[in-house]
Amino acid sequence: METVSGSSPLDNIRWQQETSTPEADPNRGMLTQEDFFALLTQELSHQDPTKPVENNEMISQMTAFSTTDGVSNLNDQFTNFAASMSSSQALQASSLVGRSVLVDDNVFGMEEGEEVKGKLVTDKAASNVNIYVENVAGEIVQTVPVGNVKAGEFTFTWDGQGANGEPAPEGAYRFRVAGLVEGEANELQAMTYRKVDSVTLAGAGGSILLNLNGGSSMKLSDVVEVTQG
Repeated sequence: METVSGSSPLDNIRWQQETSTPEADPNRGMLTQEDFFALLTQELSHQDPTKPVENNEMISQMTAFSTTDGVSNLNDQFTNFAASMSSSQALQASSLVGRSVLVDDNVFGMEEGEEVKGKLVTDKAASNVNIYVENVAGEIVQTVPVGNVKAGEFTFTWDGQGANGEPAPEGAYRFRVAGLVEGEANELQAMTYRKVDSVTLAGAGGSILLNLNGGSSMKLSDVVEVTQG
């Protein structure tokens, strides 16, 4: 028997044992349909002639096995179907790269000179509405007066410029929308459109994540709306 040069006899024995160990059979110990009918045949051949197996008992055994076998096959088919669906979803999600998705979040990342779209949402009419663009320090970079709005959803665009007319530096920002609702000051919901940089199929469950500009990610199932880039 071949040995490994430069190793002790004990090392050779260990190496020989490890390489000769057969791989475990994942189906070992499972009762197949062939095994079941072989056992059933043995049961019938050794039954007491004076007390034969009742027909309903035999039918019950065969039905129980058939049901178990059917459930096992159904599980295998469902596993294959789930894998196929994950692959199909990943392929569909890849078509979102370079496009924009609506995110239920008012925080976004921006490159210098880039325009950013957002959506204002209110379930009641509001007046004296203003959109404030704030940086990470909470400083107001730009104020966009909107005026009066009815209940509903309204899309807006920030040109990426500060109050001084100069392009705002690259970084993280947020939209804050405030106005008067029934005479009282309120903050209104603001959502943002974010560009999809890449798609990741993550985790054992195959959760599909969209990697957005600015470094954040979101689940494909959380996408509210998809638009062109």
